[in-house]
Amino acid sequence: MTQEINIDEEMRQSRRKVAKNLLWLGIVGIIMLFAGFTSAYVVRLAKGDWMQFTIPKAFFISTALILISSMTMNWAITSVKKDLNQNLKIATLLTLILGFGFMLSQYLGYKDLWQQHVYFTGPGSNASGSFFILIAFMHLLHLIGGLIALIVVYFKALGGKYSSSDYLGVQLCSIYWHFLDVLWIYLFLFLYLIR
Repeated sequence: MTQEINIDEEMRQSRRKVAKNLLWLGIVGIIMLFAGFTSAYVVRLAKGDWMQFTIPKAFFISTALILISSMTMNWAITSVKKDLNQNLKIATLLTLILGFGFMLSQYLGYKDLWQQHVYFTGPGSNASGSFFILIAFMHLLHLIGGLIALIVVYFKALGGKYSSSDYLGVQLCSIYWHFLDVLWIYLFLFLYLIR
């Protein structure tokens, strides 16, 4: 019996290590993608013919929402470590709501850009608008992956699947969500300051 427990614990430790390494590998890939985008942005900016436009207020709102969602995600991870399952459910649900709020505010931001005649492609488009939309939209696509992970964590929390001794899913989701938060802050400041 003791040998079976040791084997189960070894398998759990191995699974954690592999899952975390894969997540970090994915994060490094995403960082490289956005490093490429921002490098191309700077190179193209130096060539001139750069249209100036007002960054929609909705993007400032989405920035606030993702910052707050990082706090609720911290609450989720703290709760699971203390076996506070009800708090985990509430914190995960709040993070989900804030994540969907981020998506909505991004949509409103794209709508505002459209009204300013800032297009991704086609007649009337400019590299400045194209880069802004591409970078923000690519972040949004990665955030959708984070929302899917949050939904899975939420439903597993509803089913009581997590405890202080087994919360890998919450931990991986938290790492990815905080990464998305930091990435958006970097991208937003980059797009706001380098114009």
